[in-house]
Order: sequence, then structure tokens, then C-alpha cells
Amino acid sequence: MNKDRASGKAKDIAGRVERQVGEWTGDTEAQVKGAAKQVEGKTQNAWGKAKDAVKKPAEGTNPPGERADEIEEEEEESEAMRRCAS
Repeated sequence: MNKDRASGKAKDIAGRVERQVGEWTGDTEAQVKGAAKQVEGKTQNAWGKAKDAVKKPAEGTNPPGERADEIEEEEEESEAMRRCAS
């Protein structure tokens, strides 16, 4: 999770709270400000998700050697489980 996603989620939540308080108190201005903050937060969060998606390698592909490391770890875990079961 990058900085944009975290900040966007925080703005979305803060905007939701502000909008809800405005609804409870009948303060239309607070409702509008809260809704605007929510939109800003959702947009920033979506931008962060897009940036993360670009950074993530295509599904099904791993950098050289990464899959070999995963297989080795799985084999070690299986061996450890067999020893514990014995």
C-alpha cells in the first residue's frame, strides 16, 4: 500500500464522518464539505491503486529466481511438518 492509498482512505473516512455529522445536525454545508472530501479521498485512493497495479508484475510472472525460492520454502515447510507428525 502506498502513501496515496493510505492518505486517500483517511480523507474518505474523514469526509464520511463530516457528512454524517452534517446529516445528524442538519448542517447542509458540513454535508457538502464532507461529501467533497469523500470524493477527493476516493479519487486519491484509486490513483494509488493504479500506481500499485503498474508496479506489480503481470500476473503469473515472477522475477527470475523468485518462484524457485517459493518452491524451496514450501518444501522446507512440508519437511518440517512431516518431522513434527513423526
